[in-house]
Amino acid sequence: MNKQEVYDFLKNNGIEFEAVEHPAVFHMGEDHGVELPHPEADAKNLFVRDDKKQNYCLITVRGGKKVDLKAFRREHGLRPLSFGSPEALKEKLDLIPGSVCPFGLLNRAGCDVKFYLDADFLKEPYLIGCHPNDNTATVFIKTDDMIRLLESHNISVEVVELPLREE
Repeated sequence: MNKQEVYDFLKNNGIEFEAVEHPAVFHMGEDHGVELPHPEADAKNLFVRDDKKQNYCLITVRGGKKVDLKAFRREHGLRPLSFGSPEALKEKLDLIPGSVCPFGLLNRAGCDVKFYLDADFLKEPYLIGCHPNDNTATVFIKTDDMIRLLESHNISVEVVELPLREE
């Protein structure tokens, strides 16, 4: 799905959302002065794979948190993790770097990417803000709506307390 198709998909599924168009943003530290209405709900998305390239995960974390991937993999019984390649991202989620987001899980039927959602998104303001498969916009929807939407398309959502790296 492209950006407009994500908007249409949300409308067709009766999900209220707020979209903010902005210049392309490729990573969290690069905001180009973008003013977001709910900065506390902004998501960072990590597309990772194990060292055998057999298990892929999308970890969606609130804001500027730094996930301790070593602790995360131990807690979830995974092999050592590293970031997935652009080629794997395209193959698994039909996305390009900079546009990684939970909506990408809807791009491939039977997607074998495991989805982990930061439990902090279930706290005030109960919103999640992520790209609509395109890094030139951010869409804010209720976290419960995101979970229901993904689960209604047979995508398992594991809500987790993420181990954080110390700076």
